[in-house]
Amino acid sequence: MTVAASPVRGTVRTFVELTKPRIVELLLITTVPAMVVAAAGWPGWRLAVVALVGGSLSAGGANVVNQVYDADIDRIMRRTSGRPLPTDRVTPKAALVFGICLGVLGSLVLWVGASALAGLLSAVAYLFYVLAYTMVLKRTTTQNIVIGGAAGAMPALIGWAAVTGDLSGVAWMMFAVIFFWTPPHFWALSLKYEEDYRAAGVPMLPVVVGVERTLTHIVWYSVVTTGVSLLLAAMGLGWIYATVAVAAGVGLASYALKLRREPGRAMRYFGLTNLYLAALFLSMMVDRMALDSAVPWQPLFLTAGAVAVVLGIVAVVVGESRPGMRAPGVSALRHWLEVSLTAAFAVVLIAVAIRSAGV
Repeated sequence: MTVAASPVRGTVRTFVELTKPRIVELLLITTVPAMVVAAAGWPGWRLAVVALVGGSLSAGGANVVNQVYDADIDRIMRRTSGRPLPTDRVTPKAALVFGICLGVLGSLVLWVGASALAGLLSAVAYLFYVLAYTMVLKRTTTQNIVIGGAAGAMPALIGWAAVTGDLSGVAWMMFAVIFFWTPPHFWALSLKYEEDYRAAGVPMLPVVVGVERTLTHIVWYSVVTTGVSLLLAAMGLGWIYATVAVAAGVGLASYALKLRREPGRAMRYFGLTNLYLAALFLSMMVDRMALDSAVPWQPLFLTAGAVAVVLGIVAVVVGESRPGMRAPGVSALRHWLEVSLTAAFAVVLIAVAIRSAGV
Protein backbone atom coordinates (compact mmCIF):
# COMPACT_ATOMS: atom_id res chain seq x y z
CA MET A 1 0.00 0.00 0.00
CA THR A 2 2.76 2.42 0.94
CA VAL A 3 4.80 1.65 -2.18
CA ALA A 4 1.77 2.04 -4.46
CA ALA A 5 0.58 5.21 -2.79
CA SER A 6 3.90 7.04 -3.02
CA PRO A 7 3.85 7.56 -6.83
CA VAL A 8 0.26 8.74 -6.58
CA ARG A 9 1.15 11.31 -3.93
CA GLY A 10 4.10 12.41 -6.05
CA THR A 11 1.88 12.87 -9.10
CA VAL A 12 -0.66 14.86 -7.09
CA ARG A 13 2.10 17.09 -5.70
CA THR A 14 3.42 17.66 -9.21
CA PHE A 15 0.06 18.77 -10.57
CA VAL A 16 -0.57 20.99 -7.54
CA GLU A 17 2.87 22.53 -8.04
CA LEU A 18 1.92 23.37 -11.63
CA THR A 19 -0.87 25.64 -10.37
CA LYS A 20 1.62 27.83 -8.41
CA PRO A 21 -0.34 27.73 -5.12
CA ARG A 22 1.57 30.64 -3.53
CA ILE A 23 0.57 32.97 -6.35
CA VAL A 24 -3.03 31.76 -6.16
CA GLU A 25 -3.07 32.49 -2.42
CA LEU A 26 -1.99 36.08 -3.04
CA LEU A 27 -4.72 36.54 -5.64
CA LEU A 28 -7.39 35.24 -3.28
CA ILE A 29 -6.34 37.72 -0.58
CA THR A 30 -7.91 40.37 -2.80
CA THR A 31 -11.09 38.43 -3.62
CA VAL A 32 -12.75 38.08 -0.22
CA PRO A 33 -12.21 41.71 0.89
CA ALA A 34 -13.76 42.87 -2.39
CA MET A 35 -16.76 40.66 -1.61
CA VAL A 36 -17.07 42.06 1.91
CA VAL A 37 -16.98 45.66 0.66
CA ALA A 38 -19.53 44.85 -2.05
CA ALA A 39 -21.86 43.20 0.47
CA ALA A 40 -21.27 45.88 3.13
CA GLY A 41 -20.54 42.98 5.48
CA TRP A 42 -19.86 39.26 5.36
CA PRO A 43 -21.30 37.89 2.07
CA GLY A 44 -22.03 34.45 3.53
CA TRP A 45 -19.91 31.31 3.69
CA ARG A 46 -21.48 29.63 0.67
CA LEU A 47 -20.71 32.52 -1.66
CA ALA A 48 -17.24 33.00 -0.17
CA VAL A 49 -16.38 29.34 -0.69
CA VAL A 50 -17.72 29.39 -4.26
CA ALA A 51 -15.62 32.46 -5.08
CA LEU A 52 -12.48 31.00 -3.50
CA VAL A 53 -12.87 27.61 -5.17
CA GLY A 54 -13.78 29.03 -8.57
CA GLY A 55 -11.05 31.65 -8.42
CA SER A 56 -8.43 29.11 -7.34
CA LEU A 57 -9.33 26.73 -10.17
CA SER A 58 -9.27 29.46 -12.81
CA ALA A 59 -6.04 31.12 -11.63
CA GLY A 60 -4.36 27.74 -11.17
CA GLY A 61 -5.37 26.67 -14.65
CA ALA A 62 -3.94 29.84 -16.18
CA ASN A 63 -0.67 29.24 -14.34
CA VAL A 64 -0.48 25.71 -15.71
CA VAL A 65 -0.98 26.77 -19.33
CA ASN A 66 1.54 29.57 -18.80
CA GLN A 67 4.14 26.97 -17.85
CA VAL A 68 3.33 24.80 -20.85
CA TYR A 69 3.98 27.71 -23.19
CA ASP A 70 7.05 28.89 -21.26
CA ALA A 71 8.67 25.47 -20.87
CA ASP A 72 11.48 26.43 -23.25
CA ILE A 73 12.59 29.48 -21.27
CA ASP A 74 11.87 27.81 -17.92
CA ARG A 75 14.57 25.28 -18.78
CA ILE A 76 17.07 28.10 -19.25
CA MET A 77 16.28 30.13 -16.14
CA ARG A 78 17.75 28.86 -12.88
CA ARG A 79 14.76 30.10 -10.88
CA THR A 80 12.34 27.98 -12.92
CA SER A 81 14.46 25.06 -14.10
CA GLY A 82 13.14 22.83 -11.30
CA ARG A 83 9.50 23.16 -12.29
CA PRO A 84 7.56 20.03 -13.35
CA LEU A 85 7.81 20.57 -17.12
CA PRO A 86 11.55 21.37 -17.36
CA THR A 87 12.29 18.37 -15.15
CA ASP A 88 10.03 16.11 -17.26
CA ARG A 89 7.87 15.12 -14.30
CA VAL A 90 4.77 15.71 -16.42
CA THR A 91 4.20 15.80 -20.18
CA PRO A 92 3.19 19.05 -21.93
CA LYS A 93 0.00 17.42 -23.21
CA ALA A 94 -1.10 16.28 -19.76
CA ALA A 95 -0.33 19.69 -18.29
CA LEU A 96 -2.19 21.49 -21.08
CA VAL A 97 -5.31 19.36 -20.66
CA PHE A 98 -5.13 19.85 -16.90
CA GLY A 99 -4.77 23.62 -17.23
CA ILE A 100 -7.65 23.98 -19.68
CA CYS A 101 -9.94 21.82 -17.56
CA LEU A 102 -9.17 23.85 -14.45
CA GLY A 103 -9.90 27.11 -16.26
CA VAL A 104 -13.22 25.92 -17.66
CA LEU A 105 -14.27 24.39 -14.34
CA GLY A 106 -13.35 27.54 -12.41
CA SER A 107 -15.44 29.77 -14.67
CA LEU A 108 -18.39 27.35 -14.48
CA VAL A 109 -18.24 27.25 -10.67
CA LEU A 110 -18.36 31.04 -10.52
CA TRP A 111 -21.05 31.32 -13.22
CA VAL A 112 -23.38 28.80 -11.59
CA GLY A 113 -22.55 29.37 -7.93
CA ALA A 114 -22.14 33.16 -7.88
CA SER A 115 -23.12 35.19 -10.97
CA ALA A 116 -22.81 35.06 -14.73
CA LEU A 117 -20.60 38.16 -14.67
CA ALA A 118 -18.22 36.59 -12.17
CA GLY A 119 -17.87 33.53 -14.41
CA LEU A 120 -17.35 35.69 -17.49
CA LEU A 121 -14.69 37.82 -15.77
CA SER A 122 -12.92 34.65 -14.66
CA ALA A 123 -12.79 33.45 -18.28
CA VAL A 124 -11.56 36.86 -19.45
CA ALA A 125 -8.78 36.87 -16.82
CA TYR A 126 -7.74 33.35 -17.81
CA LEU A 127 -7.61 34.13 -21.52
CA PHE A 128 -5.89 37.49 -21.00
CA TYR A 129 -3.14 35.91 -18.90
CA VAL A 130 -2.58 33.08 -21.35
CA LEU A 131 -3.07 34.82 -24.71
CA ALA A 132 -2.12 38.45 -24.08
CA TYR A 133 0.51 38.23 -21.35
CA THR A 134 2.11 34.81 -21.83
CA MET A 135 2.00 34.53 -25.61
CA VAL A 136 2.45 38.17 -26.65
CA LEU A 137 3.55 40.68 -24.02
CA LYS A 138 6.02 38.72 -21.92
CA ARG A 139 8.51 38.02 -24.70
CA THR A 140 8.23 41.26 -26.66
CA THR A 141 7.87 44.43 -24.57
CA THR A 142 9.12 46.12 -21.39
CA GLN A 143 5.46 46.91 -20.67
CA ASN A 144 4.80 43.16 -20.28
CA ILE A 145 4.24 43.15 -16.55
CA VAL A 146 2.49 46.55 -16.58
CA ILE A 147 -0.31 45.63 -18.98
CA GLY A 148 -0.15 41.95 -18.08
CA GLY A 149 -0.81 42.91 -14.46
CA ALA A 150 -4.46 43.37 -15.39
CA ALA A 151 -4.90 39.58 -15.19
CA GLY A 152 -3.69 39.50 -11.59
CA ALA A 153 -5.97 42.40 -10.69
CA MET A 154 -9.13 40.64 -11.91
CA PRO A 155 -9.92 38.79 -8.64
CA ALA A 156 -11.09 42.07 -7.11
CA LEU A 157 -13.63 42.49 -9.93
CA ILE A 158 -14.61 38.83 -9.76
CA GLY A 159 -15.19 39.02 -6.01
CA TRP A 160 -17.34 42.13 -6.39
CA ALA A 161 -19.33 40.66 -9.27
CA ALA A 162 -19.88 37.43 -7.33
CA VAL A 163 -21.83 39.43 -4.75
CA THR A 164 -23.60 42.09 -6.80
CA GLY A 165 -23.73 40.72 -10.33
CA ASP A 166 -22.35 44.02 -11.63
CA LEU A 167 -19.34 46.34 -11.24
CA SER A 168 -18.93 49.77 -9.68
CA GLY A 169 -16.32 52.52 -9.49
CA VAL A 170 -15.14 51.13 -6.14
CA ALA A 171 -14.56 47.71 -7.71
CA TRP A 172 -12.51 49.25 -10.52
CA MET A 173 -10.46 51.25 -8.01
CA MET A 174 -9.63 48.03 -6.15
CA PHE A 175 -8.62 46.55 -9.50
CA ALA A 176 -6.42 49.61 -10.10
CA VAL A 177 -4.62 49.28 -6.77
CA ILE A 178 -3.47 45.78 -7.75
CA PHE A 179 -2.79 46.82 -11.35
CA PHE A 180 -0.36 49.60 -10.38
CA TRP A 181 1.09 47.56 -7.50
CA THR A 182 2.10 44.71 -9.83
CA PRO A 183 4.95 46.39 -11.79
CA PRO A 184 7.08 47.52 -8.81
CA HIS A 185 6.34 44.22 -7.07
CA PHE A 186 7.54 42.15 -10.01
CA TRP A 187 10.38 44.45 -11.07
CA ALA A 188 11.92 44.00 -7.63
CA LEU A 189 11.94 40.25 -8.23
CA SER A 190 13.32 40.70 -11.75
CA LEU A 191 16.25 42.71 -10.36
CA LYS A 192 17.37 39.62 -8.47
CA TYR A 193 16.90 37.35 -11.49
CA GLU A 194 18.02 39.78 -14.18
CA GLU A 195 20.59 37.35 -15.59
CA ASP A 196 17.97 34.62 -15.83
CA TYR A 197 15.72 36.84 -17.93
CA ARG A 198 18.64 38.01 -20.02
CA ALA A 199 19.69 34.44 -20.78
CA ALA A 200 16.11 33.52 -21.74
CA GLY A 201 15.68 36.59 -23.94
CA VAL A 202 12.76 37.97 -21.91
CA PRO A 203 12.72 41.82 -22.04
CA MET A 204 11.99 42.48 -18.40
CA LEU A 205 12.71 46.10 -17.55
CA PRO A 206 16.13 45.63 -15.87
CA VAL A 207 17.37 43.63 -18.87
CA VAL A 208 16.48 46.39 -21.34
CA VAL A 209 17.01 49.65 -19.42
CA GLY A 210 19.33 48.66 -16.57
CA VAL A 211 19.07 48.73 -12.80
CA GLU A 212 19.03 52.50 -12.21
CA ARG A 213 16.09 53.24 -14.50
CA THR A 214 14.20 50.24 -13.17
CA LEU A 215 14.62 51.52 -9.62
CA THR A 216 13.31 54.93 -10.69
CA HIS A 217 10.23 53.30 -12.22
CA ILE A 218 9.70 51.31 -9.01
CA VAL A 219 9.67 54.57 -7.05
CA TRP A 220 7.11 56.26 -9.29
CA TYR A 221 4.82 53.26 -9.60
CA SER A 222 4.90 52.99 -5.81
CA VAL A 223 3.74 56.61 -5.66
CA VAL A 224 0.94 55.91 -8.14
CA THR A 225 -0.14 52.83 -6.18
CA THR A 226 -0.29 54.88 -2.99
CA GLY A 227 -2.28 57.58 -4.79
CA VAL A 228 -4.84 55.10 -6.09
CA SER A 229 -5.26 53.64 -2.58
CA LEU A 230 -6.02 57.17 -1.29
CA LEU A 231 -8.56 57.73 -4.06
CA LEU A 232 -10.27 54.57 -2.86
CA ALA A 233 -10.40 56.02 0.66
CA ALA A 234 -12.41 58.93 -0.74
CA MET A 235 -15.01 56.58 -2.25
CA GLY A 236 -16.88 55.46 0.85
CA LEU A 237 -14.47 53.44 2.98
CA GLY A 238 -13.89 54.29 6.64
CA TRP A 239 -11.04 55.48 8.85
CA ILE A 240 -9.59 51.99 9.47
CA TYR A 241 -8.84 51.53 5.77
CA ALA A 242 -7.82 55.18 5.34
CA THR A 243 -5.31 54.96 8.21
CA VAL A 244 -3.75 51.79 6.81
CA ALA A 245 -3.69 53.22 3.27
CA VAL A 246 -1.77 56.29 4.42
CA ALA A 247 0.67 54.43 6.68
CA ALA A 248 1.27 51.56 4.25
CA GLY A 249 1.58 53.92 1.29
CA VAL A 250 4.16 56.07 3.03
CA GLY A 251 6.06 52.91 3.95
CA LEU A 252 5.92 51.55 0.39
CA ALA A 253 7.11 54.78 -1.25
CA SER A 254 9.78 55.38 1.41
CA TYR A 255 11.25 51.92 1.01
CA ALA A 256 11.21 52.34 -2.78
CA LEU A 257 13.38 55.45 -2.32
CA LYS A 258 15.65 53.50 0.01
CA LEU A 259 15.86 50.72 -2.57
CA ARG A 260 17.04 53.27 -5.13
CA ARG A 261 20.01 54.01 -2.88
CA GLU A 262 20.55 50.37 -1.92
CA PRO A 263 19.59 48.06 -4.84
CA GLY A 264 20.68 45.02 -2.83
CA ARG A 265 17.43 45.33 -0.85
CA ALA A 266 15.31 44.33 -3.84
CA MET A 267 13.99 41.13 -2.29
CA ARG A 268 13.16 42.93 0.97
CA TYR A 269 11.11 45.40 -1.04
CA PHE A 270 9.50 42.47 -2.87
CA GLY A 271 8.45 40.98 0.47
CA LEU A 272 7.21 44.37 1.63
CA THR A 273 4.95 44.69 -1.40
CA ASN A 274 3.26 41.41 -0.45
CA LEU A 275 2.64 42.69 3.07
CA TYR A 276 1.42 46.01 1.69
CA LEU A 277 -1.24 44.44 -0.52
CA ALA A 278 -2.41 42.05 2.19
CA ALA A 279 -2.64 44.83 4.78
CA LEU A 280 -4.52 47.13 2.42
CA PHE A 281 -7.17 44.59 1.42
CA LEU A 282 -7.58 43.07 4.87
CA SER A 283 -8.09 46.58 6.28
CA MET A 284 -10.89 47.09 3.73
CA MET A 285 -12.60 43.98 5.02
CA VAL A 286 -12.20 44.91 8.67
CA ASP A 287 -13.31 48.47 7.95
CA ARG A 288 -16.49 47.46 6.21
CA MET A 289 -17.44 44.80 8.74
CA ALA A 290 -16.68 47.01 11.75
CA LEU A 291 -17.75 50.47 10.57
CA ASP A 292 -19.72 50.44 7.32
CA SER A 293 -19.33 54.22 7.12
CA ALA A 294 -17.41 56.69 4.98
CA VAL A 295 -14.22 58.36 6.14
CA PRO A 296 -14.42 62.09 6.96
CA TRP A 297 -12.37 64.58 4.93
CA GLN A 298 -13.10 62.89 1.60
CA PRO A 299 -11.87 65.95 -0.38
CA LEU A 300 -8.52 65.70 1.40
CA PHE A 301 -8.00 62.07 0.43
CA LEU A 302 -9.27 62.79 -3.07
CA THR A 303 -6.82 65.65 -3.55
CA ALA A 304 -3.85 63.79 -2.07
CA GLY A 305 -4.60 60.71 -4.15
CA ALA A 306 -5.05 62.66 -7.38
CA VAL A 307 -1.80 64.59 -6.85
CA ALA A 308 0.15 61.39 -6.18
CA VAL A 309 -1.33 59.64 -9.23
CA VAL A 310 -0.68 62.58 -11.57
CA LEU A 311 2.84 63.14 -10.23
CA GLY A 312 3.73 59.47 -10.56
CA ILE A 313 2.24 58.96 -14.02
CA VAL A 314 3.84 62.14 -15.43
CA ALA A 315 7.20 60.96 -14.08
CA VAL A 316 6.67 57.53 -15.66
CA VAL A 317 5.77 59.06 -19.04
CA VAL A 318 8.80 61.36 -18.92
CA GLY A 319 10.98 58.38 -18.05
CA GLU A 320 9.56 56.35 -20.92
CA SER A 321 10.47 59.15 -23.33
CA ARG A 322 14.18 58.67 -22.69
CA PRO A 323 16.24 56.80 -25.32
CA GLY A 324 16.65 53.07 -24.86
CA MET A 325 13.36 52.43 -23.05
CA ARG A 326 11.90 50.24 -25.79
CA ALA A 327 12.58 46.53 -26.09
CA PRO A 328 14.38 45.46 -29.28
CA GLY A 329 11.94 45.04 -32.14
CA VAL A 330 9.20 47.17 -30.57
CA SER A 331 8.21 50.19 -32.67
CA ALA A 332 7.93 53.65 -31.16
CA LEU A 333 4.21 53.63 -32.03
CA ARG A 334 3.54 50.40 -30.17
CA HIS A 335 5.62 51.52 -27.19
CA TRP A 336 3.72 54.78 -26.82
CA LEU A 337 0.37 53.12 -27.31
CA GLU A 338 1.20 50.77 -24.42
CA VAL A 339 2.46 53.59 -22.18
CA SER A 340 -0.49 55.83 -23.11
CA LEU A 341 -2.95 53.07 -22.24
CA THR A 342 -1.65 52.96 -18.67
CA ALA A 343 -1.54 56.76 -18.37
CA ALA A 344 -5.09 57.11 -19.71
CA PHE A 345 -6.33 54.55 -17.19
CA ALA A 346 -4.82 56.60 -14.36
CA VAL A 347 -6.60 59.74 -15.58
CA VAL A 348 -9.91 57.88 -15.81
CA LEU A 349 -9.47 56.69 -12.22
CA ILE A 350 -9.22 60.26 -10.97
CA ALA A 351 -12.42 61.14 -12.83
CA VAL A 352 -14.17 58.11 -11.36
CA ALA A 353 -13.07 59.05 -7.84
CA ILE A 354 -14.23 62.66 -8.27
CA ARG A 355 -17.63 61.51 -9.49
CA SER A 356 -18.00 58.92 -6.75
CA ALA A 357 -17.04 61.37 -4.01
CA GLY A 358 -19.50 63.93 -5.38
CA VAL A 359 -16.93 66.72 -5.33
